[in-house]
Amino acid sequence: MTRTEGRRDEEAVRRFVEQFALTFSDLGVPRMPARVLAALMVTDEPGLTAGEISERLGVSLAAVSGAVRYLQHVGLAVREPVPNSRRDRYRALGDAWYAQGIRDGLYQKLAAMMHQGVLAVGDETSPSGERLAEMRDFLLFVEAEMGVLIERWDKLRQAKREQRAEQR
Repeated sequence: MTRTEGRRDEEAVRRFVEQFALTFSDLGVPRMPARVLAALMVTDEPGLTAGEISERLGVSLAAVSGAVRYLQHVGLAVREPVPNSRRDRYRALGDAWYAQGIRDGLYQKLAAMMHQGVLAVGDETSPSGERLAEMRDFLLFVEAEMGVLIERWDKLRQAKREQRAEQR
């Protein structure tokens, strides 16, 4: 995306939103929620109303409604009231990328499921048991390391924010 003297290149932003949606769609996220998430990520406002999202993406309010419901359900966006209004606005969570799996115990749940698979096939000595045990062990490893990794990321993120603030 090109940016000159603090000005956004809205055409580049539009292309980014569509590429973001395509990439996330390839990863299994429905296309409309991916487009809405991208729109929320690239806005400089504190959030967008359903009408604003609809207008920016050129889609119906019904499509936006379903998309924001999905994003809220998976923990990637939140709904907040607009002050002095009956409308709500939606915003992407800044830490959603790394914190959601930890908050929900995702790795622990998946590891427990893999362990049930190990028990179902007998034990870890068969080829299938070994595959399932390795997946379980990897998931437990990732969960254990995520706490340390998040602490390191929080420090780096704060340092980068301070650098950007100094550049303003």
